[in-house]
Amino acid sequence: MALKSTIYKAQLQIADMDRQLYADHSLTLAQHPSETDERLMMRVLAFALHVPPDDHDGALEFGKGLSDTDEPDLWRRNLTGEIEHWIDLGQPDDRRLVRAAGRSRRVTVLGYHASLPIWWKAIAGKLTRLSNLDVWAIDPAQSQALAELTQRTMQLQVTVQDGLVWIADAQHSIEIVPRRLSTHQGF
Repeated sequence: MALKSTIYKAQLQIADMDRQLYADHSLTLAQHPSETDERLMMRVLAFALHVPPDDHDGALEFGKGLSDTDEPDLWRRNLTGEIEHWIDLGQPDDRRLVRAAGRSRRVTVLGYHASLPIWWKAIAGKLTRLSNLDVWAIDPAQSQALAELTQRTMQLQVTVQDGLVWIADAQHSIEIVPRRLSTHQGF
């Protein structure tokens, strides 16, 4: 018998001063049996950092991620079905990123493992021609602290200002400092 996903609910209050975005979002997340709490919360962080101010050009949605290698962790498709933004977590291989860059207008990777510098050094040269790729690093200690906020039902406040991110629940506040690895623009 296959293991079933665990369902999480998150209420996000986002105050992103860098993008002038102030919104509340109700998220339902299915945690794949092989997915860690850290990766689950990185999906929440990716959503908060990339959700558009409105859905006129398509909504940001969670992809099948671990369950389907042809879909990203998150994506935004426009109303005609074209992929506007492809978002992957972790350390995807260079072939996946090249394919994603060819299929979408924008590709973002949020890496968060201690081995991220080794991964990036190995593939950075292969990706220099991808002008629509942004790669960001999240310190592993920060992503692990974020994982400690995981609860089946979460109420989270996300504040973004001057490139810094604070995520808080009723008891804890985590500061996250995304660091750009690629040279392209965008967050």
